Amino acid sequence: MTGQVLPHDVLGTGSERALLLHNWFGDRSSFDPMREHLNGDAFSYAFLDCRGYGEAIDTDGTFTMQEVAEDALAVADHLGWESFSVIGHSMGGKAAQLMLLDAPSRIRSIIGISAVPASGFPLEGEMWELFAGAARNPANRRAIIDHTTGGQRDSAWLDAMVSHSVGRSSATAFRAYLDSWARVDVHERVEGNPAPVLLLAGANDPALGPEAMRATWMQWYPNAQLEVLQNTGHYAPEESPEAVAAAVERYLGR
Repeated sequence: MTGQVLPHDVLGTGSERALLLHNWFGDRSSFDPMREHLNGDAFSYAFLDCRGYGEAIDTDGTFTMQEVAEDALAVADHLGWESFSVIGHSMGGKAAQLMLLDAPSRIRSIIGISAVPASGFPLEGEMWELFAGAARNPANRRAIIDHTTGGQRDSAWLDAMVSHSVGRSSATAFRAYLDSWARVDVHERVEGNPAPVLLLAGANDPALGPEAMRATWMQWYPNAQLEVLQNTGHYAPEESPEAVAAAVERYLGR
């Protein structure tokens, strides 16, 4: 399968390059709060929309993590980027690992922000129904966002997150991606991979916080390291944008 060059934009002209993959609830604009804190002289950042999101909201597809990985590699080809790092937020972290498997010589490192592990994420019973129903029910999205930020965000913040999520994603794509990031297990394919990995986890994230990172990513990637972001839940690029930008650039510039 060949990827498609999807809507994207590039920030910066630096020689150290990174491609960013967004989370389940937001398109590439979910990284906007951290953009002002990034150093475009030292680094180059490519932000892209997955199919069914943002400017690609009407782009058809199979809506799988493998497709996201192939599309992201197509964007890198389009930009002429032979090697680069991948920054994946939540489901974007799952796709980043598939990029590593598909093009190991090109991926310099992975930075996972509250990143879904290669094993997927266990959702059963009522929890599965909550997530599956979020495609069509904004109240479900609000409940998930509230839970994964540790109940620390006010109503106005939650309402804005839900409104943005609904407006910037296709319900069809949103629902289809869930099966791929949550239920597909590829951890045996990444186990022992020597790629450098930085994991950023919010202390207030009960789903993909520090404990989840230690139980999954840290077990499978021998060169992984973990940084915990205080007063932060699952949406670190929007909750703690300056701290995320600083951690990313410390790592990329190491």
